[in-house]
Amino acid sequence: MSETPSTEAVEDARQALRAVRQEVAKAVVGQDAAVTGLVIAVLCRGHVLLEGVPGVAKTLLVRSLSASLALDTKRVQFTPDLMPGDVTGSLVYDAQSSRFSFREGPVFTNILLADEINRTPPKTQASLLEAMEEKQVSVEGEPRRLPDPFIVAATQNPVEYEGTYPLPEAQLDRFLLKLTLPLPPREDEVEVLARHATGFDPRDLAAAGVRAVATPEQLAIAADAVRRVQCSREVLGYVVDVCRATRESPSLALGVSPRGATSLLATARAWAWLSGRDYVSPDDVKSLARPTLRHRVQLRPEAELDGVSVDAVLDSVLGSVPVPR
Repeated sequence: MSETPSTEAVEDARQALRAVRQEVAKAVVGQDAAVTGLVIAVLCRGHVLLEGVPGVAKTLLVRSLSASLALDTKRVQFTPDLMPGDVTGSLVYDAQSSRFSFREGPVFTNILLADEINRTPPKTQASLLEAMEEKQVSVEGEPRRLPDPFIVAATQNPVEYEGTYPLPEAQLDRFLLKLTLPLPPREDEVEVLARHATGFDPRDLAAAGVRAVATPEQLAIAADAVRRVQCSREVLGYVVDVCRATRESPSLALGVSPRGATSLLATARAWAWLSGRDYVSPDDVKSLARPTLRHRVQLRPEAELDGVSVDAVLDSVLGSVPVPR
């Protein structure tokens, strides 16, 4: 930003971002952790992988978040016959002018909901790589900038593996966070049915009362404030030690890369700022370790056979690394 925003403007932006959770709750019951993760991703300009069985409101969650932040969103259903041009856009011949013109694909938006990303072949998955990393797409050698912010919120189904193309490690590493959406507890499920019984329509968010609670200016102020959050040398060392410990874990065949360490620092700073602090604590690192690192590690086959989960291994790693005082 051109000039440092006032303390009042920064605090207003923080309160606006905190209000997003209550706004999304008008449409989505529970899933507070996923909402917070999505807000952190927006603040860090990072991408999110959402995993959960069908019917746990992954799509509704992203649409509600977009509405509460006044961001444009588009949805692409990834299928085996989807082509790269269906995502990025393509050149179309105009018979009247006898010229080719570029027709933008759905990737030209603020939040791209990539539904069931693991159902499309690697070539189409790869078409998102440049967009995710460079915030641009190249068609016929000409780069075209994407809107700011640009975030991919990709969903994948953990149970239907037939006919899927698992994302390679290089692409998984492009996602800032992997958020899991569990089945709701009984009380939340009853509340979902109660809302539908009184006429709730998930396709009409305005009728549900979901409105924009943060402006694009406040989002820019918040993102700038997050980049100013301080992190001591000791906490930086703690982040590195946690990531290095994953590379030495006997249960993991693949540990966290240095890019993963920078991602953990970024998400911890965003969480610290949302919590009202201008510095990162070890607890911030612990809070964001699982969603930031769970998709960047790979279990050994023998650990999978023993029923060990990635989150359990990460908990063990966090318990073994000394915490700075």
